Amino acid sequence: MAQSREVMMGILTIVVASVLWGTTGTVASFAENVSALATGAFAMGVGGILLALNAGKALRKDRAKLWASPGALALGGLSVAAYPLAFYSAMQLAGVAIGTVISIASAPLFAVIMECLIGRKKPSAQWCLSFVFGMVGVLLLALGKQQEVMPSGGELARYAGMALGLLAGLTYATYSWVARGMIARGVHSSSAMAGMFGVAALLLLPSLAFTGSNLFATATNTGVALYMAVVPMFLGYLCFSYGLRHVDVSQATLLTLLEPVVAMLLAVVVVGERFLLLGWFGMGLIIVSMLVQTGRGPFRLPGRRALQPG
Repeated sequence: MAQSREVMMGILTIVVASVLWGTTGTVASFAENVSALATGAFAMGVGGILLALNAGKALRKDRAKLWASPGALALGGLSVAAYPLAFYSAMQLAGVAIGTVISIASAPLFAVIMECLIGRKKPSAQWCLSFVFGMVGVLLLALGKQQEVMPSGGELARYAGMALGLLAGLTYATYSWVARGMIARGVHSSSAMAGMFGVAALLLLPSLAFTGSNLFATATNTGVALYMAVVPMFLGYLCFSYGLRHVDVSQATLLTLLEPVVAMLLAVVVVGERFLLLGWFGMGLIIVSMLVQTGRGPFRLPGRRALQPG
């Protein structure tokens, strides 16, 4: 019973993280003449510093464990740094809808491939069913958005954007998997996330010298930058790291499909965007995917052995 409560708390914190991440698109739309790459670099970089400061005591305690696997720490940090660059570039080259769908939809697939090939763990029938509902839902959600103007650059640019979307999904699944592995080896969840984001901050923040010219040009731009760093990145990844103590990476990345649902609702209410009935139906399928994963309604969540925090 205690383990079931821990699993449900892990699921809840990942859902909270997804809600916070879902606000980024709407909030970023208020910034004027700011590069998406600058927004991502500042948010992930400063968020990484905040995570490291918050986990100072745990980092000191887990220092030896982190340095015992320098390759994993470097891989996680590089993946964190690459993710925002790949994600925002995918949307710029392939369009918001296509870039977002490929990035978000591919992450759970990459995660379960890692668990199968490296962790020798097969996906459950429950996960597969939830994956189908979620993928179809995300696709319909993108198709249901009223037609957007496609970026210039031709088919080659679109294919490049699609490839970057796959890279975004791969890097997201990779640093989630690395963090889960660290936790399994006794590293505290906050130390694992702070260590990777700290490495990423060292790589991302210097890029602001080339991309961040208008990041603090106005009070609104400054507020957007600070919000992105503190709320979705710092608080969101605190929640996500806690959830990874008790939830498999394949399940965690699938639960974060809630992010585009939140983004859609905020886009409609705040920004004034419009979605066709197809998009609303897609949102409903994503909710069904969440119900399958959490065992709510007619679905039952099988018991899982929870990982103990370091």
